[in-house]
Amino acid sequence: MAISARATQAKGAVDVVTTFLARIRALADDPDALDLTFGNPHEMALPGFTAALRAHVEPRSADWFGYKASERPAQEAVAAGLSAELGLPFEPEDIAMTQGAFGAISLALALLTDAADEVVIPVPGWFCYEPMLHAVNLVPVRAPLEPVSFDLDVDAIARAITRRTRIVIVNSPANPTGRVYSKQEWESLAAVLEEASRTHGRRIWLISDEPYRRVLFDDVEFASPAASYPWTVIDYSYGKVLLAPGQRLGYLALSPLIPTHEREELRDALMPLGLAIGWGFPDAVMQYSVPEFETLTIDLAELTRKRDRLYAALTDAGFEITRPEGTFYLWGRAPGGDAIAFCDALAERGVYVMPGTLFDQPQHFRISLTATMEMIEAALPHLVEVATASRGAAA
Repeated sequence: MAISARATQAKGAVDVVTTFLARIRALADDPDALDLTFGNPHEMALPGFTAALRAHVEPRSADWFGYKASERPAQEAVAAGLSAELGLPFEPEDIAMTQGAFGAISLALALLTDAADEVVIPVPGWFCYEPMLHAVNLVPVRAPLEPVSFDLDVDAIARAITRRTRIVIVNSPANPTGRVYSKQEWESLAAVLEEASRTHGRRIWLISDEPYRRVLFDDVEFASPAASYPWTVIDYSYGKVLLAPGQRLGYLALSPLIPTHEREELRDALMPLGLAIGWGFPDAVMQYSVPEFETLTIDLAELTRKRDRLYAALTDAGFEITRPEGTFYLWGRAPGGDAIAFCDALAERGVYVMPGTLFDQPQHFRISLTATMEMIEAALPHLVEVATASRGAAA
């Protein structure tokens, strides 16, 4: 075999995604397709986003486009923003600028793990956790969320922990469910991780995956586990709040509550490991733009309007939908119980939604609210009609 065993495992874990992409290739050729799959933009970029890029693309010095690690002004802007949001005293040295959340998670894994360590991941959860872990010789261990509400199941996480566990990954607001977890849940998890760390004689770290932290509905309050469990690192991506996932920009942040000697050791390793994982720093113009990006956001009022319209229409039509508290997704049970059959029937009508099989949930589906309101209105009759037919076929 030409490829390595870990590459084979990583490929196997992501094949469900590539298979799905192959199934929706028709999108590229159909200008009338109603694409409600990924969180991609369907309208022009935020004016402030493009204005920031234009302001910084003109060089101001000979080294303007030279090699960049974590630029100090970007670190300062992030630390100030995080401190204000989370009420914790972040310092610029706690921040490593990365190529989106992918890069931040990769950096965290390089920073904290050794080969064959176990990493506990939520199910349903982001479908890239597992292949990323396989690719660096780590062992993913699934911990199910509560099966009806999709709340964090702290007991399930406790059962998943072994003496080989090094990291637990949590995601709030959660993709695909839209759930936002409370400080009380983080306090319960912190107690479990502290006890397990003592029992097994090694520190278990927490990666808090927070790319949707600023995409919240109904004045829901966000709480980060970094305030409850000192041994936490936060990954973040600007691609969500700016709705510009093709421009890779994010960061990894060390919790200020990490004990001083450990925090200093981690700080000293951020830049060398950012280089070691393949110069994982963002491009120069993106970093120069961070102070402006910190004040920008997609239209949350319009996003709420789209959520409310879809949620009301689908629940009225008999769908079982989890009402999202954050993110830009709607998560529901496929009528008839077969996500692939439901999504295929919609695709035949030019409506594309994501089957829950990508999240190891073959009875569910996900809709992206980044579609335009016009697309949503056009898709709704098809969703209702296909649901009716699916229920009839399953009866």
